[in-house]
Amino acid sequence: MTCETARQQMVLFVYGELSFDEEEMVEQHLETCGECRAERVRLESMNALLEPGEADVPAGLLARCRRDLVVKVQEERAIPRRRIAFASLWRNWVVAPPMWLRPIGAVAMLAIGFFAARLVPSDSPSVTHMGLSNDTAPMVSRVRYVDPDDSGRVRVMFDETHQREVSGEVTDANIRRLLLAAAVDPGDPGLRVESIDILKRQCSDDEVRRALLNALKGDPNAGVRLKALEGLKTYAQDPETRKVLAQVLLSDDNPGVRTQAIDLLVQNKEPEVAGVLQELLRREDNSYVRSRSQKALTEMRASVGTF
Repeated sequence: MTCETARQQMVLFVYGELSFDEEEMVEQHLETCGECRAERVRLESMNALLEPGEADVPAGLLARCRRDLVVKVQEERAIPRRRIAFASLWRNWVVAPPMWLRPIGAVAMLAIGFFAARLVPSDSPSVTHMGLSNDTAPMVSRVRYVDPDDSGRVRVMFDETHQREVSGEVTDANIRRLLLAAAVDPGDPGLRVESIDILKRQCSDDEVRRALLNALKGDPNAGVRLKALEGLKTYAQDPETRKVLAQVLLSDDNPGVRTQAIDLLVQNKEPEVAGVLQELLRREDNSYVRSRSQKALTEMRASVGTF
């Protein structure tokens, strides 16, 4: 890496915005270049002077920006072809600008974020405050990963203006709140699987149980839905859980999820369960799921019928 390239990436490096590989290359260059190390010290000193004046960025601000971006992207897809050239300019110079322009963009984004935070009222109903204590009250914008250990404690890495980390028992209200936020993260199915796997230990909590039911009904990843099913095993007799299991059995596109739903439903011998299984047989194409349904109906002494 040349000094010019290192200087271009230095602002992003200081703010932790480079990829792992890019960061490693800058680190290697800094080990051999005193001038670039001095530039790093200068930027870090400037950052230290600016930090006391940083405004707390509301957690909802980033979420709203992301939602607005998704809406705009969808709108752009419907725009006539005469605007394709403009879209190309936007992608090449704003979304993915040249490397030499990125430090300028980083500084501009910092300034915009500072003034935007001033404009958003702290009591706005669309802003979600997720403070971890009365003393620090940090604002969570995204949970990055969760890491349980054998002792029952959970480490959670999340973003504020910078990444921070907390740890505690699963029963801790703040840890549970972060896990619930991670369980619905739209961009990271692996994070959702891990979070649901931890939350299922607290299924007696109504909020956690609702999160598992919502994941089972609506999560696009089959692995997440299977984890949610594991957590709901002890509540197969619950009317709301049975209702969701019946919906999933007839609508889920994953045979493994449908099979697990059958296993939970047949714990209850109510006639409505037999009716759901009979309806499943009428429309089911998967031979294993059909076989499992027929076996369950036979065990319940219900009619299998001809399908």
